[in-house]
Amino acid sequence: MTNLSPAAMASAVGSGLLTFPITQFDPNNRFNEEAFREHCSWLLAHDVAALFAAGGTGEFFSLTPAEVDAVVRASVVETAGRVPVIAGCGYGTAIAVEIARAAEKAGADGLLLLPPYLTEAGQDGLAAHVEAVCRSVGIGVIVYNRANAVLGPDALARLCERCPNLVGFKDGVGDLELMARVASRIGDRLTYVGGLPTAETFALPYLEMGVTTYSSAIFNFMPEWALHFYKAVRARDRDTVARELKEFVLPYIALRDRGRGYAVSIVKAGVDAVGRRGGPVRTPLTDLTASERAELKVLIESAEARLPRASLAA
Repeated sequence: MTNLSPAAMASAVGSGLLTFPITQFDPNNRFNEEAFREHCSWLLAHDVAALFAAGGTGEFFSLTPAEVDAVVRASVVETAGRVPVIAGCGYGTAIAVEIARAAEKAGADGLLLLPPYLTEAGQDGLAAHVEAVCRSVGIGVIVYNRANAVLGPDALARLCERCPNLVGFKDGVGDLELMARVASRIGDRLTYVGGLPTAETFALPYLEMGVTTYSSAIFNFMPEWALHFYKAVRARDRDTVARELKEFVLPYIALRDRGRGYAVSIVKAGVDAVGRRGGPVRTPLTDLTASERAELKVLIESAEARLPRASLAA
């Protein structure tokens, strides 16, 4: 099984909308490969640039390394080379290196390196962590700037010099000044990905800084809507973007913010709401209440009713 080169992976990631599928569990709370592959197949029937397996929306934080490997392998089989598979990777350096090597062996085309578990670290320590993962594999690495792992422009510049396969930067901080400084310092050496929860909110301002794509969790349950919104962003159709932010995205965020950890729970509830298999989240996350699920269903139905017929037929 061949992997894409780091440059080819980065180019593909930057070319369109990205899907971060949920990870389904069976009644015994084990990875449900059949449901996961069915879901991926449905998502891949739409125009997507890359599939990120066992990412944040895929509950990477609740999966064992063996389960991450199983999710990645299922993704590689289901995509069958149609789009790149980017595997979630993280925890401490030693575990992250093990996960990275397993993902490369499984046929993943790249890694999304999530923040290390729990501990705080300075720039030198974070850079050493990223470099160790990059050096452990030949596939491309996208570093996720978020939470306790926020790299500044200087550390990123040094990593770009030392790690040829560091090819992407995903921003989950939302600091526009930091993003501007990173883009100015690094230029097109990296592919930039918007990675805030409900990244659609920041899509237009980030586009002006060269962030051509973002991770759409909403794609899990409204792929036509997600693509319609993405095309409006790329066309700088501010009227459509403003309307959908007001009518769907901001109310969706308000519902998401009612519970801690709902950023994942609301996506699984959305999958259930459209008649597909989302299922429960793993603890310590909690699921939406019945009334919150009902509100979400109304929001989804209203958003889908506004879609042009061409989007629905695509």
